[in-house]
Amino acid sequence: MENIKFKALEVREVDGEFKREIIKKEINDLPQGELIVEVKYSSLNYKDALSASGNRGVTKKYPHTPGIDAAGVVVEDESGKYQKGDKVIVTGHDFGMNTAGGFEKYIRVPSQWAVRLPANLSLKESMIYGTAGFTAALSIYKLLAKDKSKEDILVTGASGGVGSFACAILAKLGYKVTAVTGKTGARYYFNNLGVKNIISRKKAADNSSKMLLEKKWDGVIDTVGGNILSTAIKSTKYGGIVTCCGNAASANLDLNVYPFILRGVSLIGIDSVKCSQALKQKLWKKIASEWKLEQIDEFSQEIRLEDLNKQIDKMLAGNAKGRFVVKL
Repeated sequence: MENIKFKALEVREVDGEFKREIIKKEINDLPQGELIVEVKYSSLNYKDALSASGNRGVTKKYPHTPGIDAAGVVVEDESGKYQKGDKVIVTGHDFGMNTAGGFEKYIRVPSQWAVRLPANLSLKESMIYGTAGFTAALSIYKLLAKDKSKEDILVTGASGGVGSFACAILAKLGYKVTAVTGKTGARYYFNNLGVKNIISRKKAADNSSKMLLEKKWDGVIDTVGGNILSTAIKSTKYGGIVTCCGNAASANLDLNVYPFILRGVSLIGIDSVKCSQALKQKLWKKIASEWKLEQIDEFSQEIRLEDLNKQIDKMLAGNAKGRFVVKL
């Protein structure tokens, strides 16, 4: 195709410091791949903020264009899977980490990294959900896969992206959701999500060293790890399922085997990066249909590529609230 010029956010290392700026790129600058997509929307995630600040645990080589989410229109697909004009979502794999991501007008990726935008979901809405919403959906899918009769569900890190979506979708499905958050004063926010019961991080973390705790939860969606996760596991009822997708509190898990061998609790790890394309398509269809949230626009604020620098700094400082959708 024509070697079009377009705008992109680029992060580069200058004298040991990482600088972010809007630059002009060309199609020929893009990495290898069969699929070229004109990006309409992306979204800002914490992983993007880390990549944009030079975190080599996320991105090894610079200069780099972050953005682990993108939604847009197919321009060209050498694999033949997609036709020009098809609407697609690109998340997961190495997108936005060590492969140029969604903070640019055009992307080129392997065709298997994309899924079709399902009916009843706009490109913008797909990016309000983004990786955070998809991870929440994957957690719920695994949580309910064996037993849909669960009632009392605990969601940790509930004010974050994954936690907020998990709370809202579970409440929509009729479950009694208890939210663990450091923002216990944000009752209005959680009531809007359908959550009535809120507990603090302090109450959610047991320091007694007991092998088992009082049975409280039919299931748990954990996004933070550490002592809050171990406490939740020890408080899960017989046969309950606990999913784990994050380590904001700690990557360590101080735990004994009793919840697993005496209560039959299952701990399931959640990874949205290498999730199969077939399961991705299935879950995006659920997000667009029976799991779709009526108040989805309330989750986000639309920003421009030029606004990203400021919002990245706010996110790294812990001052960002809600989802930021980037209109390209």
